[in-house]
Amino acid sequence: MNKKLKLLGFLFLIFSLCNLTHSQGQQEEKPLAKILIELEKKHNIKFSFETNIIEDISIIPLTSNLSLEETINQLNLVTNLNFQILSDRFVTISKQNELDIPNGIQQLKEVIVTNYLTKGISKLNNGTIEVNTKAFDILPGLTEPDVLQIVQNLPGIISVDERVSNINVRGGTNDQNLILYEGIRMYQSGHFFGLISAFNPYLSEGITISKNGTSARFGNAVSSTIAIKNTDELDQKNRISLGGNLLSVDGFAKIALSKKTEIQVSARRSYTDILVTKTYDSYFNRIFKDSELNESNTSNNQLALDERFIFYDFNVKFLYDIDNTSKFRLNLLTLSNNLDYNQAFITSDHELQETRSELNQESHGASANYSKRMNKKFKLSAQAYYSGYNLDATNQNSLNNLSLTQENKVEDFGLRIDITKNVSDDLNFNAGYQFNDVSVTYFEDVTNPNYTSLNKEIIRTHSLFGEIEWYSPTRDTHIRLGSRVNYFSKLSDFLIEPRFSINYKFLDYFRLEVLGELKSQSITQIIDLQQDFFGIEKRRWQLANGDDVPLITSEQFSLGLSYNQNNLLISLEGYYKGVNNITARSQGFQNQFQFTNDIGSYTVKGFDFLINKRFNNFSTWLGYTWSKNDYIFKTLNSEKTFPNTLDIRHVANASITYNIAHLKIGLGVNWHSGRPYTSILDTQNTNSTTIEYKTPNSSRLDDYFRTDISAIYDFSISEGVQAELGASVWNIFNQTNIINRYYNINSDEEIKEINNQSLQFTPNLSFRINF
Repeated sequence: MNKKLKLLGFLFLIFSLCNLTHSQGQQEEKPLAKILIELEKKHNIKFSFETNIIEDISIIPLTSNLSLEETINQLNLVTNLNFQILSDRFVTISKQNELDIPNGIQQLKEVIVTNYLTKGISKLNNGTIEVNTKAFDILPGLTEPDVLQIVQNLPGIISVDERVSNINVRGGTNDQNLILYEGIRMYQSGHFFGLISAFNPYLSEGITISKNGTSARFGNAVSSTIAIKNTDELDQKNRISLGGNLLSVDGFAKIALSKKTEIQVSARRSYTDILVTKTYDSYFNRIFKDSELNESNTSNNQLALDERFIFYDFNVKFLYDIDNTSKFRLNLLTLSNNLDYNQAFITSDHELQETRSELNQESHGASANYSKRMNKKFKLSAQAYYSGYNLDATNQNSLNNLSLTQENKVEDFGLRIDITKNVSDDLNFNAGYQFNDVSVTYFEDVTNPNYTSLNKEIIRTHSLFGEIEWYSPTRDTHIRLGSRVNYFSKLSDFLIEPRFSINYKFLDYFRLEVLGELKSQSITQIIDLQQDFFGIEKRRWQLANGDDVPLITSEQFSLGLSYNQNNLLISLEGYYKGVNNITARSQGFQNQFQFTNDIGSYTVKGFDFLINKRFNNFSTWLGYTWSKNDYIFKTLNSEKTFPNTLDIRHVANASITYNIAHLKIGLGVNWHSGRPYTSILDTQNTNSTTIEYKTPNSSRLDDYFRTDISAIYDFSISEGVQAELGASVWNIFNQTNIINRYYNINSDEEIKEINNQSLQFTPNLSFRINF
């Protein structure tokens, strides 16, 4: 551990020294974002804009003696953007092909922190974080803008088992997150059974993350909201991009069909069924080492093994600007993971046995969006979407003539209508209606002995929502107040969910942020048996039934204070989060509660701290989170509180990124305290066939420690052809981290300790050509 502390101290020293470094030179052009900050200070004004509008624009600094009006006129000329002075303190920025007034509620969204952590990440006045992947710089361990890896660098967000399909936001489970892709709710978010984001990083342009104070437009998830959008504006430019890494190849095309229409197509496929790399070996070992599929390899004499694993995704977006006031967008996507795992071995009884295993995970989605601006102050939009998810596994054993089939299927049909009204320059009103029809099917079929089970449940939800968004005349105070009313027809339940977001600027460089919300959720993931779906994707979706699976509800409140001046950001945010009506089966217990079901709750108290300094070509940050996460169930543990399985008390990360000319480099350290687990009693009852445990989650694993590095170099091949070469190493010191520990009884009736290990040394290379 001394080496780890020394390295953390070394990075912190770098961070401190970097803060004292002064500029050694100045480029001819400066990013528009920096120029806007300087103009805000000089003229005592505020610019309001969407981050992706300005991210890629750099200009030569303007003459210092210009008046505000002259400055705005000059910016209109050199940027091809529309700068409009709305008041003595407020200037909006929009694209010149849009109406003079920005789209509805966008007018009141203001970026309060640019380059949050690194370029392309911004914080807004309503408490959300926005990521523009097109302007994204670099993060340690990443050479591609993997959207679900990026969000894990934000304070309060972590994945305790390194899977992007298991993101934990302030102590919540992944199924409590609302993940939207172009408005489509996603029930599958990862490839390679959770290690890689299922969303093509070169098609996704914008990500919005809300940890608290969520807009009333979003519901049916008690933790966070992660909304992913692709490019939504027509620019009459064709673009083609081809690339690959040590796992997959992909392509993207953006083609203008006419002045009013455009199509975007992207596809990605792994080549792991043809070529095996070090990256594939590391990922495969991480997922399958402790699964049911690998057990026979370690306990028997294997004769043959044939494995075939592939993943792919395909996306299409059609854009049609009907006229200057109305738009139509159509989105289609499909995602797939497929594993064939066949083996032959000699059992301990010297018999030949063959098993044929197949595991498929697929998602299909579609959404149609229509928006119409009735006038400069009134906008109407409508969306219909479908989301389908299917997980199935088949296992055949020739010796015992045994066949097992399991299937979990989700179908979600949704419709929403939004109305936005610009009451004034300082006030917006938004209201709407949403309908969802969600069905979940679970099927299981076993032969020898014969057993078949089929369960299907449906919940229809009607929701009304409304909110107002207001600025004070001085633009120092921003308030968003809203509420959502849900009616769950099957359960005959009404729930009212108020939400609020307050942001107050004082003493020029300080901001106070207050966020709060009530939420509910009718669908959740549970685990019946740890070996379901071979123990790889053992969680399955289930709907609330008002009985043993109730509606989940939550309440959350946070209070934050930040200082932002001279590219130095210091922020501290304390929060409380309570989630009620969770089931024991949804928590994946691997102790004395593994086969017990009960209803309970968990509460999280904690704070997030961040210090970030940006200067010249460097961005450095140090983040730390402390939290305490406790369960309480009606009957478990004698109705006494005990630590949540996601109770990570301390989380810290320190990173530094460097960007000069065509080279980007990122180095980062990630550390957190050990995860809780339940250890066994030193003395076991020899007459019992079950394991006897100590107090639940009373033991802790060793601390987790990982260092990552990445570099990206871009260059020009010829006129109009750009290339990008990237290299990264995850866990460069090959640190062995235990991320989960549990016990079972093996075939010799001995207690066996199982330790799930994190990814070991994992290199990756990427190459991309843009036309």
